[in-house]
Amino acid sequence: MGTHSHATYNFDERFDFVGKARTWSLAALLIGAIALAAGFFVDGSHRVFANLLLMGYYFTCVCAASACFLALQFVAQAGWSTGLLRIPQAIAGVLPIAAVILIVIAGLGLATHNLYHHWHEEGITDPNSPNYDAIIAGKSAFLNVPAFFARQIIFLGCYSAFAVAVARLSYQEDLEGSLNSYKKSFKYSAIFLVIFGFTTPIWAFDTIMSLEAHWFSTMFGWYNFAAMWVSGLCVITLIILLLKRAGHLSWINENHLHDLGKLIFGFSIFWTYVWFAQFMLIWYANMPEETVYFYKRWEPEYKPWFWLSIIINFVAPVLILMDRDAKRKENIMFFVCILLLAGHWLDYYIMIMPGTVEHHRGFGLSEIGAILTFGGLFTFLTLSRLSKHSLAPKHHPFLEESLHHQI
Repeated sequence: MGTHSHATYNFDERFDFVGKARTWSLAALLIGAIALAAGFFVDGSHRVFANLLLMGYYFTCVCAASACFLALQFVAQAGWSTGLLRIPQAIAGVLPIAAVILIVIAGLGLATHNLYHHWHEEGITDPNSPNYDAIIAGKSAFLNVPAFFARQIIFLGCYSAFAVAVARLSYQEDLEGSLNSYKKSFKYSAIFLVIFGFTTPIWAFDTIMSLEAHWFSTMFGWYNFAAMWVSGLCVITLIILLLKRAGHLSWINENHLHDLGKLIFGFSIFWTYVWFAQFMLIWYANMPEETVYFYKRWEPEYKPWFWLSIIINFVAPVLILMDRDAKRKENIMFFVCILLLAGHWLDYYIMIMPGTVEHHRGFGLSEIGAILTFGGLFTFLTLSRLSKHSLAPKHHPFLEESLHHQI
């Protein structure tokens, strides 16, 4: 076991968000915004809004997963992760902005009928209207505009309040050095996990599944949670690796990386389990109201991407991360994280596009523009927040355990 102590490291070190990182994030944001604006003319508004929803949801999911990661560490009283908590803290701190952006995208999509038009058409719940749909009418008590936005605001508001509160307590702990902040974080985390666990599936039902309101799956919420969790873990790991390459986080070693790799590996298997269970049950039952979802995704434009998604998100982690040593090597983990982030973008693409862009399919300016815009925005906001405080919670009660972590 190592003999590192507080005296070995400078826990007051900060990340300076200057130079290439800042320039490239702003450049990506600007170029992406221009590409998205051009996409309205080249690809059509339906496809632009579908891509805005995809990246807005992805952005919010990564931030929410980081808040969940923080809560789990506090409730489990985990010591191994203490030295890296400032990274998910910074990501979760961006959640209020991500939530507002997602709600605005959903609102504009509803107002312009570019999103959620399957249940938001005029007269769709009126028996006397030519647009009447009995299935949608049966869901109208839940699936209506006021209830949709109320749930979005309440759920995302709760997630954001927790993220802000825990970050504030952590920074307060640096100043006070007492256990008061840690005890409050523990209590808030326990409450948050109950709320998050019960509401995340409903949030996925609203935001993504209601794009095709005839279809339903009780497993869809957990399928989305698994994708969210893996994506969040990959972003956390990626930022840690980049910071270490820049000379920071000297107290994070291959043992911490190994634990992150195990989580990524394990939840990639869980994602596959839920993916397969949902697919297999629907395929085997062969019920028209369920199989329509996969029928669309087996059309020539989507079928190759449908199978590529399972290869990237399941086969790649199994083949690459099965070995113990692979999870302890920075270059391998860096590659896997980028691969899985691309794989889960493709996963969300397959969830969203077939039900929203039926007549405007393809890959072009809108997709590239949305990726660059949200990638640049996420990088800028997260690294700006990370640079405001020290990179280690120096008075956290389990910091010493993190320094001696060895597996």
